[in-house]
Order: sequence, then C-alpha cells, then structure tokens
Amino acid sequence: AGFAVSLLFHATQSDICPPPCNCRSLGEREGLRVDCSSRKLTDVPALPVNTKRLYLQNNSLTSVPPGALDSLRSLEEVKMFDNPWHCDWQILYLKLWLEDVSGPSLANVQCASPAPVRMKPLRQLTGNELGISKRLLPIKCLEFFWRDLILIAGAIITLLLVAWALKFSKKLVCQINLQRYTCRGSLLQRH
Repeated sequence: AGFAVSLLFHATQSDICPPPCNCRSLGEREGLRVDCSSRKLTDVPALPVNTKRLYLQNNSLTSVPPGALDSLRSLEEVKMFDNPWHCDWQILYLKLWLEDVSGPSLANVQCASPAPVRMKPLRQLTGNELGISKRLLPIKCLEFFWRDLILIAGAIITLLLVAWALKFSKKLVCQINLQRYTCRGSLLQRH
C-alpha cells in the first residue's frame, strides 16, 4: 500500500510539472525541486505551488510578469542568474520579490539592458535607474490634474450657489421689511 501511495504521489507531482522543466520530489511533504535551467525559456512557466527549489538560470528571460511567482510560498532556494534581464520599470516586481524571498539570488541577477544599466546588479538599481519616475510621473500628474479640476469646479459651483442664495435672501428680507412697513402704514391709516 505504501508503494502504491508513493507511486501515486510521484505521478501527481509529475503531472503538475511544467513541460519544459524537470521536476523531482524532495520526499513526501517536502515539495519539489523544479529545474527549468538551460531550456531557452523566454517566459516563466506556470510553476507548482509546492516548489521548494527553483532553477531558472541560463535561459532567455528578460522579465517576470507581476504576480507570476506569488504562489511559491514554500520556496527555499531560487537561482535566476545568466538571463538577459531587461532592467526597466517592469523588472520592479522581480526585484521586490527577490528581496523578500532570496537576497543571495538577487545579488546574482545582472541587467543585460538597457545600455545605462548593462552589467549592473539588479539589487543596486534605484527607481530612477529603472525609469520608474519617468513611467509614474505622467500618470500621477494626470490624476492630480483631474482631481484638482474637479475640486476647482466644485468650489466655483459652491460659490455661485452661495452668491445666488445671498442675493435671494436679500430680496426676501427687503420684501419682508417692505411688507411690514406697508402693513404698518395701512394699519395706521385705518385707525
């Protein structure tokens, strides 16, 4: 029975292994060793959730889509060096993910492009070098523009309503005062 369970466990593990990679069990309840190195990958494949050791080195990876590695919660080791990483604002996800998961692996990731950051370690790059400020600034300015425009329009409408209300209230007060004097005058004339 134990042998059958072991076979079933290994069969299940190999079913979830991405096709270009080689997966090996690290023992029951230990997770998987997923070796996707030297496979000429241009994208990170869908990885098993129970991956403990991940090898993606020596491929053609230039970036990792945001969220692609978030499900790997039991990861203990990752290697991603020797890839032509394109270090612009889109690499920020990988940088932050590696900072949380594997500092040593981040130290080994070097940028291949663009030219100003070529051969620099990803961990040393600032937001300006990644072009984050150039990417986010126009979007933030546009958001502030629309917000400010709405606030200004709201203030103008409020001022117009207040002015109209004051004008109307002055007319009303004048009419009430005039009616009092008119009424008093007619009452005095009657007596």
